[in-house]
Amino acid sequence: MFTQILNNNKKTMKKLIIFCCFIISSAVSSQNTISVSSPDGNLVVNVLVKNGKPVYSITYKGGIVLEDSPLGLITNAGDFSTNMVFENSSIAKVKEDYTQTKIKQSKVSYNANTLNCSFTNAQKQKIAILFQVSNNNVAFRYEIPAWGDTKVCVVTEETTGYKFTSTATTFLSPMMQAMTGFARTAPSYESGYEADAPLDKNKAADGYVFPGLFHLGDKAWVLLSETGVSSLYTASHLSGYKDGLYTVEYPNPKQNNGFGSSGGQIGLPGVTPWRTITVGETLKPIVETTIPFDVVKPLYKPSQEYKMGRGSWSWIVWQDNSMNYEDQVKYIDLAAAMNFEYILIDAWWDERIGYEKMKELIKYAKSKNVEVFLWYNSNGAVNDAFMTPLNKMNTAIARKNEMKWLKEAGVKGLKVDFFGGDKQETMKLYEDVLSDANDYGLMIIFHGATLPRGWEKMYPNYMGSEAVLASEMLIFSQDVRDKEAYFASLHPFIRNAVGSMEFGGVLLNKYLNKGNAKGQERLTTDAFQLATAVLFQNPVQMFGLTPNNLTEVPAFELDFLKKIPTTWDETVFIDGYPGKYSVVARRHGQKWYVAGVNAEKTAKKLKLNLPMLAGQSITMYNDKDTKETYTTSVKVSKKGELSITIQPNGGFVLTN
Repeated sequence: MFTQILNNNKKTMKKLIIFCCFIISSAVSSQNTISVSSPDGNLVVNVLVKNGKPVYSITYKGGIVLEDSPLGLITNAGDFSTNMVFENSSIAKVKEDYTQTKIKQSKVSYNANTLNCSFTNAQKQKIAILFQVSNNNVAFRYEIPAWGDTKVCVVTEETTGYKFTSTATTFLSPMMQAMTGFARTAPSYESGYEADAPLDKNKAADGYVFPGLFHLGDKAWVLLSETGVSSLYTASHLSGYKDGLYTVEYPNPKQNNGFGSSGGQIGLPGVTPWRTITVGETLKPIVETTIPFDVVKPLYKPSQEYKMGRGSWSWIVWQDNSMNYEDQVKYIDLAAAMNFEYILIDAWWDERIGYEKMKELIKYAKSKNVEVFLWYNSNGAVNDAFMTPLNKMNTAIARKNEMKWLKEAGVKGLKVDFFGGDKQETMKLYEDVLSDANDYGLMIIFHGATLPRGWEKMYPNYMGSEAVLASEMLIFSQDVRDKEAYFASLHPFIRNAVGSMEFGGVLLNKYLNKGNAKGQERLTTDAFQLATAVLFQNPVQMFGLTPNNLTEVPAFELDFLKKIPTTWDETVFIDGYPGKYSVVARRHGQKWYVAGVNAEKTAKKLKLNLPMLAGQSITMYNDKDTKETYTTSVKVSKKGELSITIQPNGGFVLTN
């Protein structure tokens, strides 16, 4: 055949050869298997139909990352998990250069090879799966066409799975049971983690939240998550370990007080959110990945330029009793003294300060060059959370009336709390709050909330989510205080690796109460707390400082916090092991900050490789073995090496 083509049309032959070479370079078909690799060739995804079921596997540098794992959807209009037939595939390349100031890297260049596979089920209905494979990252989603006159469907179940080798260990956080906990507000992604747990130990009844970290011995680290969840679909999580694998699970029907479907209601043609898999020999690709943002697009334009920054926050230490005019003045003065941009005024402000007095307070704050965030309850009927303002964010009419007042009063942002779970109904509420807030020039932070899934890029006025066992639990729980360093050593590799994390940290009181007296003793050092200002990434940081810190804390610590940025141009993994210690470098402009914490019971001696600081004299904040925090100047070798010791429950920061 080739001879005939050559004789008849040499140009056709040339085009055919070029096309075949292109296929071989990006995607390879062997028997029933279609493969696509990353641009560097190290990461390979294989797709095939096995006994009527579509499956995929992943290798990295020739080693197995995922064994044959199931793909598929089950809808009310057809089953796309069994009796499937491969139809065809196509390949392409995708490239996007974008700027995003709210994530760990301000300028991103995304390059990937794509593979789009089409399948038909027993009823001859088509479905496609799109894979995008970049260096160290796999993202894939389902693409559902319209089937004749069928223009809508409900995806009731997703059979997507992840099959690891039996020796893998896990770093997972259990999904909280629906309608449990304080005022029946769970789930809110506020469980802890167990480090290096064996696969067969992960049997939580409600599964595990995204992201999930897996360690394949000396072969690879793998981070599983999802991104691109909007009002158009439900959020999901990992199942417990069953039948040798984890699967994607949709929300427990009890969430949101039992209201709303737990599946995904989708118009056709439509797409699901992206499943993401980050792979690396070390933890470097995990910490530095931008895949949650690489594959999503902005959903609307910002109504104005939004300003990120730091804020004071009375509630975290002084609690509910601080919700009065006089105490908030003290915290405005604290923010002004620290050169902070914001103050967050928390629950009960509407009842205990009032709308008219709040206008006065906002004017006073502005006179001090401090802007105001106000707290709101998201609730109307999804749980028993009773704090006010209540019934202001849950309906369009109430929300727009309230936001009109907020804009007129000069408020710059809101912290919205106590959401009802992961159902599509709740995803719609998140999006509605964000979209309406943008119309009124308001920034949004979410608490008591789900994991953000690409939202920094999708929603221009989104400024972070809690979705972590955060600083408030340090106040309430001795167990969390005992494990503060342990959890902090995990976050850069898991929760904070995929999205902004509004932790509310940097607590410098010795005792976490208003009197700074006996009670909730802080077990970490001041240097540890300073390190978290760098280690925990969020574009708006509400710090847990108190007015007494201005006179009780060493001046060099306050000076550090007066200058600390909250946005970063570059993030680099330096060293660490989740649950033991972590060291991360971040750059803002020309200034580098290297931060580390130690969760182990003994001092940690490290030799850091810091090429970005090679040959420089830099400032170090560290702890003595007495736990006293100090600052000094140190010299990084011309090779970029620096030896450092981190005390137990301690930390350090280096800056040029």
